[in-house]
Amino acid sequence: GTGSRRGKRGIISVWGPWNRKMELSGFPAGQEKSSGTGFGFKYPLKREVVMSVKILVVYYSMYGHIQKMAEAAAEGARKVPGVDVEIRRVPETLPDTVLEMMGAVDSQKSQAHIPVCTPEELGNADAVIFGTPTRFGNMCGQMRQFLDSTGALWLNGKLIGKPGSVIASSNTQHGGQESTILSFHTTLLHHGMIVVGLPYSFKGQMTTDAISGGTPYGATTIAGAD
Repeated sequence: GTGSRRGKRGIISVWGPWNRKMELSGFPAGQEKSSGTGFGFKYPLKREVVMSVKILVVYYSMYGHIQKMAEAAAEGARKVPGVDVEIRRVPETLPDTVLEMMGAVDSQKSQAHIPVCTPEELGNADAVIFGTPTRFGNMCGQMRQFLDSTGALWLNGKLIGKPGSVIASSNTQHGGQESTILSFHTTLLHHGMIVVGLPYSFKGQMTTDAISGGTPYGATTIAGAD
């Protein structure tokens, strides 16, 4: 029958018919029972299991602004129990001479400790957060080249059904943050990913008394000129 028995050796919680939670005694405290054959229970008992979720944060950052956003996103995700977060950067495509002319050499060196992402790592993740600076209202070339190398993942459906989100940064208030994220979403949708934005439950994007980042399409920031 259904019900509970109480003994002297501890109580565990299980689920009986109609998903009604019950207490079973007779097991040492902390011990679980995954199927019921005793105490008159002739149905399977459902064990509560907490699964680990792997989130991958993949970004490109020339001067370090998106790197800080990626680290903040990872920090927030790690506060959720059972979540494992890894940060990766996409390969640099510009030669050192060009980076030097752009004043980005020191910033690139400061990010050298972060592993370079491979397409296979996207397929191994349960969810992916992408970070890119804005280039004329679009993603940067480094990120575009990396995404163009994910054809094998698309062919085998490795990203179908996985949540994907995009964070972005621009120099100016009207530098194209929203168009950058929206155009990025096209690639995620081709991969069959579930697009995740920034809901208006985050009230920081409702302000009108100051210049600030934030869009319903994804988290953003205004970096300003360095």
